[in-house]
Amino acid sequence: MIQLTKSPLINAGATRRGALGLIGAGIALMAAGAARAEDDNVLTEEQVLRDPDIPVIGNPKGDITIVEWFDYNCPYCRKLAPELRQVVQDDGKVRLVLKDWPILGPVSKVAARMALAAKYQNKFDVAHEAMISVNSRITEPRIAELLSGAGLDMDRLKKDHDANAKAIDAILSRNNEQALAFGFNGTPSFIVGKYRVPGVLSMDQFEQVIADARKANMGRKTEQN
Repeated sequence: MIQLTKSPLINAGATRRGALGLIGAGIALMAAGAARAEDDNVLTEEQVLRDPDIPVIGNPKGDITIVEWFDYNCPYCRKLAPELRQVVQDDGKVRLVLKDWPILGPVSKVAARMALAAKYQNKFDVAHEAMISVNSRITEPRIAELLSGAGLDMDRLKKDHDANAKAIDAILSRNNEQALAFGFNGTPSFIVGKYRVPGVLSMDQFEQVIADARKANMGRKTEQN
């Protein structure tokens, strides 16, 4: 049975300090990480689940949101990607929010920045698939090769990256602050609905955790009514 630990996502108005105070006993936050989350709104539902600057895959109107913090050079992220995509496709009611968390070196940061720049030509999903589908660590030359081969306009990609560098920096900073405040120790890490599920899951486990999160949502709505 997958153990779901209640996350700080209590309500959209909760401040960072207030949210951290409401975390269940099963979560051990790193004090240093939490201290870095200087923005009082970094752990609100809107920022974590519905940041308008973060690409969404799957059903944008789905009733359950999965948020993944990932790194393109993380072998576990690469191995998990097709299975997670299949779960989202089979379910049909899941929003998959992909949060770049490039913690495995300079090349990971380049890959994350290029993927986020690709959204300006409406090709984040294409760029993401190209880089997450490889079987080994990527290098900067390999990034360019993969994105060009996937059909991205590389001249535009560079221009979009340079023109939106501050916005991309802000996205990566928010992603990092949230991951640290949640106490995540590496990639991949997840929020499923209102629950924190760090680590790698199988397809069956993802299906189960989605069902449990959906059941919890329904129970909460019943209580509110």
